[in-house]
Amino acid sequence: MNHDHAAFEIHVHGDIPIKPGTDPKVLQESLRPLWHYAGARSLREGSVSLYEEEPGLQFDKNNDCLRMCWTVRGDDDFRQVLDELCMNLNEVSSAGAQIEVTFYDTEFDEEDEARGEQSRDDFVMLFVGPDPGAIMQAQRDLLVHDVVNLMERHFDGSELGGVINEIDKLFSQRFNNLVSSLDLGKPPRGGSGGNSGHGGNGRRPRHLH
Repeated sequence: MNHDHAAFEIHVHGDIPIKPGTDPKVLQESLRPLWHYAGARSLREGSVSLYEEEPGLQFDKNNDCLRMCWTVRGDDDFRQVLDELCMNLNEVSSAGAQIEVTFYDTEFDEEDEARGEQSRDDFVMLFVGPDPGAIMQAQRDLLVHDVVNLMERHFDGSELGGVINEIDKLFSQRFNNLVSSLDLGKPPRGGSGGNSGHGGNGRRPRHLH
């Protein structure tokens, strides 16, 4: 694909724990949405970032971790790529993790700013993981980190245990609600042909964001 005159420079950033023993060919296919969007014919070719100082798409074999610090030129259609990417990474990830995606408006300049116009810059936070519980754990850890950093400006860290407990309660309730909705899609125990309901289909979500 030719994105030389694209509206955005898109930066993808995140460290994804990968299941030990994952075949490199499987990992290449998991990342196909990215390198194919960049117009490459393989991960080796497409792993290079638009900027030389960024490491690009790299697999740390010693730590079984996919490290992404990669920029590509693109447009709004890149958001569709993210859906497929998250679905693929769910299959090979060993734990929940976050992916940060930043869209930088390449057509916005100082003159636009002087006229009071707004840039189309955007930021998207995505989560992947082997199951909904792992994804929610990653969401919970990020929220606790952000809340503690904010509140430590005014309180000692030892005073924030109650706040963290309340956050944990919220995520526990969300997880219980998710499990209940998935259970509605299962046939009754001991039944053979009973109504399975329409509350869910038993499939886990691709990603939460």
